[in-house]
Amino acid sequence: MLAYAVKRLISLAISLLVASAVIFAVVEIAPGDPARFMLGINAQPDTVAALRAELGLDVPKWQRYLDWLGGMAVGDFGTSYTYRTPVAQMVADRLWVSLPLALYALALSTAIAFPAALIAAARRGRGPDVAVMGATQLGVAVPNFWFAMLLVLLFAINLGWFSAGGFPGWDDPLAAIKALTLPAIALALPQAAILARVMRSALIDVLGEDFIRTARAKGLTMPQALWRHGVRNALIPVLTILGLQFAFLLAGAII
Repeated sequence: MLAYAVKRLISLAISLLVASAVIFAVVEIAPGDPARFMLGINAQPDTVAALRAELGLDVPKWQRYLDWLGGMAVGDFGTSYTYRTPVAQMVADRLWVSLPLALYALALSTAIAFPAALIAAARRGRGPDVAVMGATQLGVAVPNFWFAMLLVLLFAINLGWFSAGGFPGWDDPLAAIKALTLPAIALALPQAAILARVMRSALIDVLGEDFIRTARAKGLTMPQALWRHGVRNALIPVLTILGLQFAFLLAGAII
């Protein structure tokens, strides 16, 4: 087990290194000068040269890449060209809201997807299954931003249950959670649709296993057999999707 984990970590490190090299090369190939972008088109050449030296843009590309890797290793992500502030500080400031929002959305999507997948798998080919699959297809097709606007229009503007924007801070946890509810729902429903479809497929695959037939032969109903014996064996692909969704939700919330 330890050897497998070490191999996976080495594979992850190599993948990240290759991805970083490709991204760095693409950024270098793209036209434009960050220093001239920050100073404007009317900047004097000596001013541009001074800023390039300050940002480290006057050194060879390979040296800049190695400096960037070294900075990443110690948590120095550089300076934002747009906001002219350290990137690490910007990420840290946003994590106070983005991380709870991502966890909130992931909890909602899991709470919605698991029961829906269990119902659909237990009633495969029947009305509940068709209804759940239709709802998940709609959830996948509806854009997040459009659904978010509908939520704001209904619950914030028409009903006045939530605020249309802003975040009050964590001094009042209940007010903070309330402010995150509409964004969390808008992020959670499309992810719940994907998760429900994946879990339904995994549960249907489990239905053909011998231990499910044995559980049914002992008198368990299909929902009972799925809940007691099928869910744990169907969680491997589901946990993979959950990890990917958390990364997607956190990255989207930070951006």
